[in-house]
Amino acid sequence: MSERQNPYNIGLDKTPANYVPLSPLSFLARSAAVYPDHISTVYEGRSFTWAQTYARCRRFASYLAGEGIGVGDTVAAMLPNIPAMNEAHFAVPMTGAVLNALNIRLDAPSIAFQLDHGGAKIILVDPEFSGVITDALAQMSGPKPFVIDVDDAAFKGGKRIGEIEYEAAVAQGDPNFVAIPPKDEWDAIALSYTSGTTGNPKGVVTHHRGAYLNAVSNILAGNLGQHPVYLWTLPMFHCNGWCFPWTIAAAAGINVCLRKVEPTKIFELIKLHGVTHMCGAPIVYNTLINAPDAPKGNAARRVVGLIAGAAPPVAVLEGAEDIGIKLTHVYGLTEVYGPASVCAEQPGWDDLPAAERARMKRRQGVPYPLEEGVTVINPQTMQEVPRDGETIGEVMFRGNIVMKGYLKNDKATKEAFEGGWFHTGDLGVLDEHGYVIIKDRSKDIIISGGENISSVEVEDILYKHPAVLFAAVVAKPDPKWGEVPCAFVELKDGASATEAEIIGFCRSHMSGFKTPKAVVFGPIPKTSTGKIQKFLLRNEVGSVKAISA
Repeated sequence: MSERQNPYNIGLDKTPANYVPLSPLSFLARSAAVYPDHISTVYEGRSFTWAQTYARCRRFASYLAGEGIGVGDTVAAMLPNIPAMNEAHFAVPMTGAVLNALNIRLDAPSIAFQLDHGGAKIILVDPEFSGVITDALAQMSGPKPFVIDVDDAAFKGGKRIGEIEYEAAVAQGDPNFVAIPPKDEWDAIALSYTSGTTGNPKGVVTHHRGAYLNAVSNILAGNLGQHPVYLWTLPMFHCNGWCFPWTIAAAAGINVCLRKVEPTKIFELIKLHGVTHMCGAPIVYNTLINAPDAPKGNAARRVVGLIAGAAPPVAVLEGAEDIGIKLTHVYGLTEVYGPASVCAEQPGWDDLPAAERARMKRRQGVPYPLEEGVTVINPQTMQEVPRDGETIGEVMFRGNIVMKGYLKNDKATKEAFEGGWFHTGDLGVLDEHGYVIIKDRSKDIIISGGENISSVEVEDILYKHPAVLFAAVVAKPDPKWGEVPCAFVELKDGASATEAEIIGFCRSHMSGFKTPKAVVFGPIPKTSTGKIQKFLLRNEVGSVKAISA
């Protein structure tokens, strides 16, 4: 029998008429053309329209190109959430180059490693970070990048260390610069480094296609609609602000820039600009909930907030509602562009009692609208675990919203994609509806006397104590049980509690073997994105896992 001919095999060769590589750069061009006079950005009394933002990005791209920046080059940025940082997400890829947004809380050796490893040719520097960047440049082993200062009138202090200031560079550029589109939508758009707990961090390379799709997914998953007013409480350096610079351009919204997370300032901006959406880690919302001037009830403006990470404490979900923020739980990693799954709400959830509603909303959920899959898989058999809410496996992703791989690290890339899925290292279960529920990071499970203890479960109980502001639980070596839970607790201002009180509170809410056997009070170390640095806590108590985590 002859091979069957498919009558639909027409136009097999892609042409400019029916194929344009996907890139989030198109969002900016469209919003500038369709909504030229709509406000795109507000910050400290300044504002820009979409037409102005487009022109500024093209000018800076033109300047970069004039400095020799092009395809395959890296441009780094050490900036807070100011307009220049947002503009860099468009201007840098307009030249064909890759943006490396640096974590502003890193020390000089870490920055030096990333600049060397990523091969940055230019770096944008805010005066606040000129000291650490100067130290980092001195510690680099390779060629040093050209420095561009980005002055910010809202910051008093610091000094210029560059050869030109950002606004001067923008002024020198051509507003009619023609962006260089990616030849392949899989071309790199950004380089982001993981927050490595031991050794050097890995460089996550993301592409135009994934950035485009995740930007649109954010609109769908977060119910942004058109013209949202988005408050930048999430650092733009963190997974490129979860792709929200591109998301807000796609939705022709307003970027309300914010240099630092300050509750009073946040509430002021929400009211002043009519903020509709925001994102952040649990620490951001917890800080707002416990702020003395937090508006409550009818005084609070309704805001939709995306919250990410392991299961947020019920107290945070409930507390956010009290100050007018309706949270939607999303989940992801740097390797999947930030959030790539969402706890998609179902009809009737809003009618549930607060505690039950919070329990439903704290799951990691289902794939983002434009992600192909997220599920829990047995890493030995690579088969999905039963939907029984009990069988633990590894959470894995698959789809277009997954990184290209790790820069200059083929071994780690191969391991991460083994079996045709991206391995997160998170442990979880599937409930009866197929929603992912994270139980813990693989390194955070505490094995005490042969029993598995989820640190997340213990932390959730700790957060219910009225005096607790932040909590973290790690394994502490024990001669009898091998290891036992040790709680680190940061109390609310003016609150007090003893070790015995905290342990007794936990024992009244959970099985005895899960109860912390020790409590350490004091400030808990956190990353700039609000994640508690458990590896430091494991080091403090001498956890065996601190060595291999």
